[in-house]
Amino acid sequence: MTATERRLDLQTQAARASSSLPPLLLAAERVAATVAQGVHGRRRVGQGETFWQFRRYESGDSASAIDWRQSAKSRHLFVRETEWEAAQSCWLWRDNSPSMQYRSEKNLPTKSERTDILLLATALLLMRAGERFSLLGSGLRSATGRAAYDRLADVMIRETQANGSLPPFQPLPRHAQMVLIGDFLSPPEEIRDRMSMFAARGVTGLFLQILDPAEQELPFRGRIRFEGFENEGETILGRVQSAREDYKSKFARHCDALRDIARRTGWMYLQHRTDHSAEAALLTLYSALTPQQWGR
Repeated sequence: MTATERRLDLQTQAARASSSLPPLLLAAERVAATVAQGVHGRRRVGQGETFWQFRRYESGDSASAIDWRQSAKSRHLFVRETEWEAAQSCWLWRDNSPSMQYRSEKNLPTKSERTDILLLATALLLMRAGERFSLLGSGLRSATGRAAYDRLADVMIRETQANGSLPPFQPLPRHAQMVLIGDFLSPPEEIRDRMSMFAARGVTGLFLQILDPAEQELPFRGRIRFEGFENEGETILGRVQSAREDYKSKFARHCDALRDIARRTGWMYLQHRTDHSAEAALLTLYSALTPQQWGR
């Protein structure tokens, strides 16, 4: 399958997940209609022209964003932010590290397959609602419309190298939102430090943890050899069921740590298993993008 065919296949599946399957057709379209009517809560006065606020110039800001008249009043440089720039961009990211290729049963999608569909479906709903969006780390500016969606899909297809299990940091407009989708199985302190970097810039968002059911339940029995996807080596358990309760407790503590990170940074933590429907996950994810969820 060529890159173009793969992109079209992904886009077709994303479109089906976001608007074609009967269970989500009414729900997703109702959400999109609510967004279009302004109930979504995003400020939409002007297209980058309505004044939002002045703030101090920071490393990574474009020189063209400096307001020289305001800066001349003090010893500091100030950037002029508009409502569109400050409140309208949504930045998407998905984990495509090797661990995302896992699935415990052949009839289940891999975590990567489910993640790609959910990210593209989210972008599709953002496009229909007239929102600005981009793929974090792609180098693309946030934009609206079908062209922005197609560019995002093209970048995803070309991104064949693993991008790491955590999103790359880049300075985003204040009050932007982020949607991060991955398994988030990295050490909690690493996840906390990365999320805190974004939160410190006034960026809000959510991270959706994608899990295979076996990662939660450890349903195996007997002698099992576990091989790591990312050079962790292998572990052999002679009677895996004897370790199940300890494993489940440890996994639950990891998820609790993620919830605590979300609480401390003002973000939102969601969880989805690949044996559940993509449509339900999409509806929950997109509904959570309402700024009121973070108390704005």
